Amino acid sequence: MAREFELMEDNSAPATVHTSHGDLTLEQIAESLPGTGEVMESISHCFGTAWHAGRAGKWDLAAYYTRRVRGLMRTLAVRRPKYAGQLEEFMRDGLEPLLRAMVDRDEAGFKKRFAACVVMANRYHVDTGHAYIEWSTPESSPEQGIGLP
Repeated sequence: MAREFELMEDNSAPATVHTSHGDLTLEQIAESLPGTGEVMESISHCFGTAWHAGRAGKWDLAAYYTRRVRGLMRTLAVRRPKYAGQLEEFMRDGLEPLLRAMVDRDEAGFKKRFAACVVMANRYHVDTGHAYIEWSTPESSPEQGIGLP
């Protein structure tokens, strides 16, 4: 019986991935991925830029930055599964209606939906113990050099 258990032992080395800079373990790759703070900083940047693009009537640009927010949130949901439910809810109930307002070039709907997204985000920050992070509509565009106020 002891021999059977011996055969079941896993003595293999950790899985590695070869890169041009050397071999990395999957754990090393996972640890090098941006954390929640870095991803949320990018999300905030894109979300603020979407606000200013929409206010300037640059609907395609606003939608582009909102889709970037959605993509970053999808990535974050994979990296931090404990937030996946909230992120999915925000994308479904917040971002999708906001994108519809942009596609429809509905300025009033855009402002209403953007404000609703801000309220949702702030509620999630409170719910996750990060009440000190509070979204608002930025006074100036975080993205400079693309003609936004």
